[in-house]
Amino acid sequence: MDATIVGIIVFTCTFAGALLGMWWRTALPEHLLDAESRQTVQVGVGLIATMTALVLGLVTASAKSSFDAVDTAVKQTAIQLLALDRVLARYGSETGEIRKGLQRVVGARIDMIWGQGSSKPADLDPLRSGTALGAERLADALRGLKPHDDSQRALQARALDLAEAILQSRWLAMTGTGSSIPVPFLAVLLFWLTITFASFGLFAPRNAMVLTVLFVCALSVGSAVFLVVEMDGPFDGLLKVSADPLRYAYTHLNQ
Repeated sequence: MDATIVGIIVFTCTFAGALLGMWWRTALPEHLLDAESRQTVQVGVGLIATMTALVLGLVTASAKSSFDAVDTAVKQTAIQLLALDRVLARYGSETGEIRKGLQRVVGARIDMIWGQGSSKPADLDPLRSGTALGAERLADALRGLKPHDDSQRALQARALDLAEAILQSRWLAMTGTGSSIPVPFLAVLLFWLTITFASFGLFAPRNAMVLTVLFVCALSVGSAVFLVVEMDGPFDGLLKVSADPLRYAYTHLNQ
């Protein structure tokens, strides 16, 4: 889902609902807008507003949870990369080429995901991008090491464990990038928001101040939904998972 399009749709529908409510005020007979009718409408809209708040809270929590999971996976990968590099350094000079290869793979992966323009989607598939083969070759190179003593055998086993964890984390980050916000949730939320704003316009006086307030409110609601949907795409758009942990790891590899 494109967060900008969703935000514009929410803003348009809510503000149009408010304008439609104002038009209804002039078109409906007066007896349908008496005090009893107004009270009934306010009670019904209050119920809808409560349900809207609950659904919006669920959607926000789902998007935030998905974003945090991917962010945690990126940070954990950076930690594992640094740990793997230090284990290889302790193993001996024969791991020099492996360490250089590890740094090249990490740099290529950073460029694939974060090095593009904001208008282009990040390339998250490690198989299509080619970095998967490089990482797997490094794991094979680790298995091909010939330890000379118990210390090197222990370091080789630790390096293999870290390498497998890093290979697994690639897929964890990728599988966490799918949308966590069901489209029916957004559709129902939009419907309820439109009804709520239509009720605002139905009983609001027609003047510039009221129109300005309703415009700002619709813009605020559209912006809120935009931010939620934007956060649901952790590697695209304005709100992205930070590449700083991996960049830090990249600059400290092979040292």
